[in-house]
Parts: sequence; C-alpha cells; structure tokens
Amino acid sequence: GGSPLSCLSCVEVKMTTARYRPTWELAVDPLVSCKLCLGEFPLEQMTTITQCQCVFCTLCLKQYVELLIKEGLETAISCPDSACPKRGHLQENEIECMVAAEMMQRYKKLQFEREVLLDPCRTWCPSSSCQAVCQLKETDSPALPQLVQCAVCALEFCSACKAAWHPGQACQESSPPIASFLPGENRNEEDDAPIKRCPKCKVYIERDEGCAQMMCKNCKHAFCWYCLESLDDDFLLIHYDKGPCRNKLGHSRASVIWHRTQVVGIFAGFGLLLLVASPFLLLATPIVLCCKCKCSKGDDDPLPT
Repeated sequence: GGSPLSCLSCVEVKMTTARYRPTWELAVDPLVSCKLCLGEFPLEQMTTITQCQCVFCTLCLKQYVELLIKEGLETAISCPDSACPKRGHLQENEIECMVAAEMMQRYKKLQFEREVLLDPCRTWCPSSSCQAVCQLKETDSPALPQLVQCAVCALEFCSACKAAWHPGQACQESSPPIASFLPGENRNEEDDAPIKRCPKCKVYIERDEGCAQMMCKNCKHAFCWYCLESLDDDFLLIHYDKGPCRNKLGHSRASVIWHRTQVVGIFAGFGLLLLVASPFLLLATPIVLCCKCKCSKGDDDPLPT
C-alpha cells in the first residue's frame, strides 16, 4: 500500500544511493616500478617472485628467464635483482607460467643434466653416439676409479677419466674421447654426432647448427667440433686449411678470408696507433717530469713571512 508519491520518493532515494561512490574508490591504482626496464606499470602487469617477494614487470622477467634457458648458463634461475636481500630463486611452476612448452622442456633437460653431473652415483656414457646415464656402484670412496658398463651400448669405461677401462693403470689427464661404433657406423657419423664433451672441462655440449668452431660456455675453451683440437690460439682459423678438417669450418672461403682480414686489421690498427703515438709520448715524457719536479720543488719552499 501507500500513496504513489511516497513510492516515487523511495525510488529517488535508492537511485541517489546507487550513484554515490566514496572518493577513495575513485582513486587511480598506483603504478609499480620495474627494476629491470625502470618503467612504471599497473600491478596486474607485474610479477612477484614468491621466494623473495621482488616485483618486476612480467615482460622483462619473461625475457630474462628465456635468455638464461637459451644460454644454458644456470639451472637455478635467481632473482634478476643483484641486490636482492633474500637471494631468491624462481620456482619451477613460476617459470612454467612464463615460457613456452618447448622452452620449459629445455629447462628440465638442463636441470636433469645438472643433477647427473653433481650426483656421485651417476655419470654419462662418454660415447657421443649413446649419451645414456650410467649407474655407479655405491662405495665409501666414490672418487676412486671403477669399471662402468653402459646398459645401452655395453661400452666399458673408467668412472674417473671416462676413457676406456684401464685396470692397474693410472688415469691420464687428457684422455682422447671414447668412440663406440655400432655395426655399419663409420667415423663420419661420429663426427656428426649432435652431442660431445668439451675436451677441457668434460661438460656435454649440444651442437644444433653453425660452424665447427665451438666455444664451451662453461670454461670458455675454443675447439674444433670434429677433431676436438684446441683453437684458443688459432685466431685466423688456420686449422681448417689442412688436415682432416680442411674446408669443414661451415663457412664459405670468402667469409673466412673476411674474418682473417678483420683480425689482421685490428692488430695492424693497434700497431699503427702505437707507432703514431710513440713520438708524442717520448716528447711529452720530459715535460711531464719537469712539471712534476717543479711542483715538488714548490711544495718544499718555505712560506713567505
């Protein structure tokens, strides 16, 4: 019941109440600064690392994670803030939310390789055509050499130096890589194996594409992919001019010549700069020494009275 006027008044009151919002609800959401790109973004475009609570824009953090996974530099991805007080790391579920499926698969592969490398009871088969994980016998001294037989290719090797098993003989520091061939295989197939060990630090390296000049990301050792010979001092890549690796660099002859021209040009430029600057340095040396002597003499003079 009730009069139409009273009902109309109630409707007006309700409409007025619905339109009213407190001033604090109308305030603009604050922007958060990203420490990587120094940009300011709304909170929904930011990502907080659970372990240390550091906040970065999602795009920057995604690019940072993808770069580390592509380079394979580390498996425990740390907080990009070098001054992070808690030294936090990104958890696996956080990484999985940022990167694509194939990138996540590569990350898990790097993690597994790291686990095997640090596990004293597991090791990789040294044959580049196998690359299986072999189990070692549990002993009180796991560092002592022991016979390991790969369950996949049946290769027998030493657990310490990864060379062919040598009972009664000491391990050699620089053992040649073990090659195991299946029936019908030849040396060319071994050369083209996609995974090999660094001849210096023994870390496994995968070659997807590119030239035969390789550099280990772990120890920065440069070597030839085919024969594993050192290229640390071979700036001009003379190694690929003769021998079994001739013309196997993977670049055209013109690009090799251009590379050598650049290297020679850099050294020649430094030499020319030193040659031109040396007379000026010789002339300037007496002047500098004279000024220095005058300054020291002036400091020793007594103050005027």
